[in-house]
Amino acid sequence: MAKAAKRDDGDDEDADAKKSELEESRMPFLSHLRELRTRVRNAAIFFCLAFVGCWLIWEDIFEWLKQPLKNIYPASQKFHLIYTSPTEPFWVGMSVALWAGIFVASPFIFHQLWKFIAPGLYKKERRTTILFAIFSAVFFIGGALFCYFFVLENLYGFLMGYTQPELVGEIKIDSYLDLTRDMMLAFGAVFELPLLILFLAMVGLVTHRGLWKFNRWFIVLAFIIGAILTPSPDVVSQIMMATPMIVLYNISILLAWRVTKKREAKQAILVEQERIADEKERAERRARRAKGLPVDEDEDEDEDDGDDE
Repeated sequence: MAKAAKRDDGDDEDADAKKSELEESRMPFLSHLRELRTRVRNAAIFFCLAFVGCWLIWEDIFEWLKQPLKNIYPASQKFHLIYTSPTEPFWVGMSVALWAGIFVASPFIFHQLWKFIAPGLYKKERRTTILFAIFSAVFFIGGALFCYFFVLENLYGFLMGYTQPELVGEIKIDSYLDLTRDMMLAFGAVFELPLLILFLAMVGLVTHRGLWKFNRWFIVLAFIIGAILTPSPDVVSQIMMATPMIVLYNISILLAWRVTKKREAKQAILVEQERIADEKERAERRARRAKGLPVDEDEDEDEDDGDDE
């Protein structure tokens, strides 16, 4: 009867636990929606402020963006860009301000993104969200600057190398801006790879061992991604994107190795502490049994199970 009563009580407790768990699972979903709304609103505010600021100086930004093409433009031709619609210069200014605003507001946008992810992490991991936000923006902007200083000039030099001396090129403003923007955004996204892998390693989804085994396949994947992300079909831009990806991936392996080793060391310490505590508890039970003192039945069963193992 006592066992039946205990079983009934246990069933009631399980039912209550499931009910409370169900109620709790509904509340976080609604709170996550409110949190998402707040983070999107804050990111939009920062972006609007950055957009207005960039709109005021869009001509200076545009002049800076034209420099890679100017550097490789044929000396026999006068550098100029053309437009074919009366509204095109206005939309060029809007486009420059829009995409420049994304880069300027990227630290605040990444901060809001990591703040949204933070509630799903452990307390210790939440402290790193600010660092992740800072380095996310640094790597994103760094990738775009890497593209600007080391890739664009080589890319346009390669493409313009097919121009014949008797031909005069007429490059449209929007075509040049679209290619430049897409390349800088693609490199900015690629440079986020170390942080992404570091985050996956911190939550235990990847380890340095698995990443190293996948290394040779990633080299092939890097060239495929380079071919997809680079809007230009030339081999130069694909190689210029694939090479940093491979380097960043191997750097990510080192970061994952450090994280995995620290986590495994902590786990080993916890396992050793549990083993010592179990041995101490069993020794205390044997001592109590030797002195003729009472020992709980559950403790005896646990000890017998341990001895059988």
